[in-house]
Amino acid sequence: QVQLVESGGGLVQPGGSLRLSCAASGSIFIISVMGWYRQAPGKQRELVATMTNTGTTNYADSVKGRFTISRDSVRNTVSLQMNSLKPEDTAVYYCNAVRTTTFPPTDYWGQGTQVTVSS
Repeated sequence: QVQLVESGGGLVQPGGSLRLSCAASGSIFIISVMGWYRQAPGKQRELVATMTNTGTTNYADSVKGRFTISRDSVRNTVSLQMNSLKPEDTAVYYCNAVRTTTFPPTDYWGQGTQVTVSS
């Protein structure tokens, strides 16, 4: 099992920045991919950014050039630096970890952290 705990959400004005962090614990050696998803009210959960163990990243088109994902393998954390925030970035952000040694792959989720972009 893998446990994920997010931190760093909050209220920020348009154009501002926030940094989200996620700490992983448990059987972290089984994780292949870590990343961030978000869910706005009335919408489906969507991918924001992911990073594999080899450093390959994937970003949603809507956040490219504004958000940066990073991982610290020593501290077992994944972070999301969010710059130039827009009101449409408002959502609950979830940390995600994927175990690909099972079929189908196993997803682990954090409890979510609220990000609100508003003036």
